[in-house]
Amino acid sequence: MKILAYNPGHDGAVALLEDDQLVMSIEAEKDSNYRYSSVSIPDVLDALGEVDDIPDVICAGGWWPRDHHEYLHGSKIYAGYRGISNDDVIISRKRFFQKEIRYFSSSHERAHILCAFGMSPIPSGTPCYALVWEGAIGAFYEIDSNLNIRLIADVLNQPGNRYGLLYGLADPSFPKDGEYPRTSDAGKLMALASFSNRGVPTEGEIGLMEFLLDGPFRKLSELKHGTPHLNVGLDDQEFRNFSGIYSDAIFNKFYRFAKANLKKGWPLVISGGCGLNCDWNSKWRQTGLFADVFVPPVANDSGSAIGTAIDAQFRFTGNPKIEWDVYSGLAFRSGRNFAEGKYEIWEEGCVDVASLLANDLILGWVSGKYEIGPRALGNRSIIAAPFKGSTRERLNEIKQREQFRPIAPVCLQEDAEEHFGCNRESPHMLFTFRAKTDALRAVTHVNGTARIQTVTRTSNMRLYELLVAFKALTGYGVLCNTSLNFNGRGFINNISDLDEYAVKHGLDGFVVEGRAYLLLTSSRYQAYRQKFSLIPAPGS
Repeated sequence: MKILAYNPGHDGAVALLEDDQLVMSIEAEKDSNYRYSSVSIPDVLDALGEVDDIPDVICAGGWWPRDHHEYLHGSKIYAGYRGISNDDVIISRKRFFQKEIRYFSSSHERAHILCAFGMSPIPSGTPCYALVWEGAIGAFYEIDSNLNIRLIADVLNQPGNRYGLLYGLADPSFPKDGEYPRTSDAGKLMALASFSNRGVPTEGEIGLMEFLLDGPFRKLSELKHGTPHLNVGLDDQEFRNFSGIYSDAIFNKFYRFAKANLKKGWPLVISGGCGLNCDWNSKWRQTGLFADVFVPPVANDSGSAIGTAIDAQFRFTGNPKIEWDVYSGLAFRSGRNFAEGKYEIWEEGCVDVASLLANDLILGWVSGKYEIGPRALGNRSIIAAPFKGSTRERLNEIKQREQFRPIAPVCLQEDAEEHFGCNRESPHMLFTFRAKTDALRAVTHVNGTARIQTVTRTSNMRLYELLVAFKALTGYGVLCNTSLNFNGRGFINNISDLDEYAVKHGLDGFVVEGRAYLLLTSSRYQAYRQKFSLIPAPGS
């Protein structure tokens, strides 16, 4: 069965399943479009370009009413936001390329749950718990052996919005009468929370937490005069202390509920944007309440199209499980023209690239299809040596973002326990571990943790070979790995954007499918050439 699904709205995506296999997931923000974009016609055309035949089913995610009337009265084509029963779907027939095919839509809530369960290693028929926590929903569920979903409880509504709103409290540029936090603020608060070195709130902070976490979600403009941390700025240490306290307070609301009510020891699957909070994911593992904890790399709404497709597959075939690869996006667009004359081009491969990195060059790295989900996992990355704090600073300058933001390590699986205490695969950068050496300063956050990605020969061969070559030169099979993107945009996926980024943002060059382009204007590259007595390149 061939199933084509789309999530039309926030974090829009188009996904294709064929015979229980994820063939592609094309995300609207990728190829340098704005983060969190909705699906547009070019995205649909890109998706149709990857489909070799008319699908058997077309699916639509439940959330994204087309107009205000649909918002108020419901939609005939979108199943809606909430709803977990098998009846919370729309099934009909539609015309597609002059052929009548099935049409399916299920709720946004079901899409999150089915995405997490369907992509998990938990065998079909195994009961488990699910946690959906995102902007609006914060709830636990029980999934039985027949995939009937039961809502256990709504623990806290709008946990993601409540979390991100705290960042706007301290940021003077955030309008306090804003209805919701900015979409990027939650991720920034995750970074700031790690700077906290105080665990007990003041009396004023207790009152602030009551405002933020008890009762309905409210605008900051409703706060009383004299509220702690209001417009103090993001560098204020007491605000950073409170960021950690507040982060723990939200987690503990869910933890206390889980400890009291989820006593069967089943596995837990997690979905929703809060599933990208690596500290919280790690805490769930550490609770000991669950046989295992699984978070898909598309825990945010970028996985909604996949989840709706899985729901349709379950409805029409009885199978809720899929095979998938995190590198299921589009191939890199290298056919556009750019001025190659400003680069020296190398064809030699990983050993030479490893040597460049070991000598402090910072490079873009492009390989295969782009990653699904928001985390760069070695196919659309910026890579660098992991040893110096100054490298982290330069990477944040290149990415034009705040200096408090951490840089993640990518690490050979066989070295992960030695350097980070990680004794299992962590291929999608969704859990934190504690660094066990002071040598990796560029990838160790201020609290001593690292959000690692582990790599094996089978998970990403080209990146694995680079890490092996880098280890041979330096003794460490670890590199800095951060996303290759313009600020506020999705991953770069074409050569002209990559060329522009390298020149304007200060990369020393980039590597596309093993071919290295080194900027002749890069002082670090020229120093490298001089150090190794290389023949002068034309134009240098």
